[in-house]
Amino acid sequence: MTTLGIMIGIGTVVLVLSTGEGFKSYINSQVDAYGSNTIFVEVSVPPSTKSLSEKSASEQLTNSSAMNAIPITTLKNQDVEAIKKLPNVLNAYGATMGQQITSYQNVSKNAFIFGADASRFDIDTGIIEIGRSYTAEENRSLAQVAVLGNKVAKDLFGLEDPLGRQIRIGNYNFEVIGVYASRGGFGPDDEQIFIPLTTLQKKILGIDYLIYAVVQIENNHQSEVTALDITDTIRRNHHITNPDRDDFKVYTQAQSLDIFNTILRAVTFLLIAIATISLVVGGVGVMNIMYVVVTERVGEIGLKKAVGARNRDILYEFLIEAVLLTLVGGLVGILGGALLGFVVSLVAQNFGLQWEFSVPIWGIFLSFSVSMIIGIIFGVFPARQAAKLDPIEALNKE
Repeated sequence: MTTLGIMIGIGTVVLVLSTGEGFKSYINSQVDAYGSNTIFVEVSVPPSTKSLSEKSASEQLTNSSAMNAIPITTLKNQDVEAIKKLPNVLNAYGATMGQQITSYQNVSKNAFIFGADASRFDIDTGIIEIGRSYTAEENRSLAQVAVLGNKVAKDLFGLEDPLGRQIRIGNYNFEVIGVYASRGGFGPDDEQIFIPLTTLQKKILGIDYLIYAVVQIENNHQSEVTALDITDTIRRNHHITNPDRDDFKVYTQAQSLDIFNTILRAVTFLLIAIATISLVVGGVGVMNIMYVVVTERVGEIGLKKAVGARNRDILYEFLIEAVLLTLVGGLVGILGGALLGFVVSLVAQNFGLQWEFSVPIWGIFLSFSVSMIIGIIFGVFPARQAAKLDPIEALNKE
């Protein structure tokens, strides 16, 4: 019971660190799904020329709502074609998406329809389990063909072979030509239907713009330079002379991961701070128990001092006992936290997530150090009380 608070606190810290590492590996796998060495371009609402400080709160809210309701229609296929001609760019594709009722016979569902040109299949790392992808010619000719996400295929067809079947998307019939292997977990790809970009734009949505683009580069070490080239190209195409009026954003993979890692570090710090409360409670428990131990061993302390034990000998004895108590609690906590982290990874992998089990070495050292520090801090007060006992008074009390 003395070490229970320490065990829970250290175990929570290790569990948080292990889960954080696993979640980071999952996010990395999701980013890598777009292909290695990629840069993302997405539409963005240009900032208002009127500064926020000059606006009232109601004006800011009204403008924000209006901006969110207005789609940005300036990113076009021509931008993607211009990006493909840049140095260090291997390939690129533009994409847009919408939501449509999709049905097969008596089964229907509201599905996300994802439109991209055929270059997507050269960049994306997803595996088409059965069938094939659509071609550049099918994209140019507005072909009504579809590649289904794994879950969509199961929802619509069950155990039936979907290849060659006709599904209804909005007001049009589409031939199923392929089915993706499951991406696993909670990723959106399994829930999407992939069709040629021009088909989605002109036949279903009635638009000519893109939501985002993915650019594959040759040398990842030059990603920052290439991102600047992409930015300059789109600005020229959109006739933007003031960078503050950009209607798009360009992200490298490193920048995207940096944003995620910043958020993850903040959440991890918050959870560790909460776990620290358990460590403080456990330290107080150790201190109280050590005070009880000193009281129960007054005679022993008096006898030791009577035969020559110095104050510091008694101090070290009780201090070492307190440190050992917390270290044992810390060791059990580390093992327990690692075990729970392993269980979390097994559950995540069971859901199909690419989740790696890992406990950072620095986290283990941190846990041991915290255990030792708590033992010293909360053990020194009862140890000093024991060391200051007068041997004659201690023997008389006994």
